[in-house]
Amino acid sequence: MMLMQNTPDLSAYLGEGEAIDHHHPLVRETAERLGAGNGDAYAYASAAFAFVRDAIPHSMDAGDPRVTWRASDVLSARTGICYAKAHALTALLRAGGIHSGLCYQGLTGGDGGDLVIHGLVAVRLPGRERWVRQDPRGNTDGIDARFSVDEERLAWVPRPEHGELDYPVVYEAPHPAPLHALRSSRDVAELSRNLPSAL
Repeated sequence: MMLMQNTPDLSAYLGEGEAIDHHHPLVRETAERLGAGNGDAYAYASAAFAFVRDAIPHSMDAGDPRVTWRASDVLSARTGICYAKAHALTALLRAGGIHSGLCYQGLTGGDGGDLVIHGLVAVRLPGRERWVRQDPRGNTDGIDARFSVDEERLAWVPRPEHGELDYPVVYEAPHPAPLHALRSSRDVAELSRNLPSAL
């Protein structure tokens, strides 16, 4: 799928915001520990992806009631749903000087229920002309998402027959709909009721 930047200014995909707080000391410290600045952007991006995917459990998988949304809070609490984990990975990538943004899918779950927005990260490594989406959600129950800049290795491929879809836009900041769900929910149970069904 061809991805489109929400803004033509590539430097926006290195920017900082309230949710993508990559100048926070914990984000910087984590990035340095994972190899930021070692000169190998691919190795660092792969390490950052694996860290967020594997070392930060998905809140709903783990039964953790806490809701995190700011990248530094995700790293500190070591929990988050897909949106929050995407914020953390985006912040780590940007801390390493790698252009990254946020992408979304509309998915229904295994039985084809109501659409729910799922959060992803898009990465554009130095010297590459295109964005490639990554899914740091966490592997469980047969999910096998992996880091790749040649072909996508996402947790799920949308099923058009169920109304599922890929949103082709790479956002420089979190889309307001999932960000509002995160910020307005007191716990994961409330968040599960507030998840957006469309962008």
